[in-house]
Amino acid sequence: MKYYLLTYDVVDDYVEKRVIFRKSHLALAMNFFRDGQLIMGGALADPADRAVLVFRCQGIGPVEDFVKQDPYVQNGLVKSWEIREWTVVVGNDWSEE
Repeated sequence: MKYYLLTYDVVDDYVEKRVIFRKSHLALAMNFFRDGQLIMGGALADPADRAVLVFRCQGIGPVEDFVKQDPYVQNGLVKSWEIREWTVVVGNDWSEE
């Protein structure tokens, strides 16, 4: 298993603009969470200008699928996004040594 960080750079007034898409965004996130692929996620605070989601999966595909399906991305709330593989050194309970 690998870890991936998905980071979103969001539009100004993101907190206000996300309201109509929030329920469907959270439903998508919960589906990936229940499947064990999304570990945690949320917006950064003060200011809420970025969001970070942590995935644990076999490859990058599920993370890309999340982005493609995300209502925040589809409706222009996300200005840009990046997926990076993350080498977890501390806190990796699933070490495959």
